[in-house]
Amino acid sequence: MVCAIEVYEKPKLKNPVLIEGLPGIGFVANIAALHLIHELKAKLFAEILSASFQDLVVTTETGGTRSPINELYYYKRGNGGRDLIIWYGNTQALTTLGQYELCGRVLDIAQELGCRYIITLGGFKKDEVKTIPEIYCAASDPETLNEALSLEAKIMVGQIFGVAGLTIGLGKLRGFSGFSLLVETLGTYPDANAARHALLALSKHLNLNLDLSRLNVAAEKTQKILESFGLVRSVREEKKKEEQQFRWFV
Repeated sequence: MVCAIEVYEKPKLKNPVLIEGLPGIGFVANIAALHLIHELKAKLFAEILSASFQDLVVTTETGGTRSPINELYYYKRGNGGRDLIIWYGNTQALTTLGQYELCGRVLDIAQELGCRYIITLGGFKKDEVKTIPEIYCAASDPETLNEALSLEAKIMVGQIFGVAGLTIGLGKLRGFSGFSLLVETLGTYPDANAARHALLALSKHLNLNLDLSRLNVAAEKTQKILESFGLVRSVREEKKKEEQQFRWFV
């Protein structure tokens, strides 16, 4: 199995926190991570390609190509706060072995940079969601769980699939502590509102001063990227599908 990582820089970070933001339910983590990168002007320092990513490239309007990829960014606080490592990408691995390898390699890099704390983000699919969605959490240990619960989250009971759960589990085996925050979402489209509440909780925990007024920009960009990779349908495709279903019953 191939998981190739190109590291452009090895930043010197102060007690950094790894924040995971790959596509998942409602694409909550993806939107939140992209917004963090833009608002904090985080710097790209590594790119990851895996044989377990989709076997395609997407062409651009200028004739170029865009591959399935994961990226690592860093942000140095400089004000006494903890530095950040932001894990962003347009895909997760498509196989179980690929997921384990991907998480393991990212944890290797995080560990080399002095990171011992992980926060993963995601969506928790519900059939109905209130304007202010509930947040659920799971953690590596009781002390870290209390930190998550202080963010007005509830204990998650069940299973957390993908990197949001796996990174916490593998990290615990390697001496990392951390927690997962899952925000209620319908899960059928990139959910900017759920991402907003994930970022509010994250900001409270890490004492970040984030401007969330441009969050919809991150959501729209996420929508376009995911459409290009076939991970979500465009509004036009959804409307066409509805019309076809309607004609079927006529």
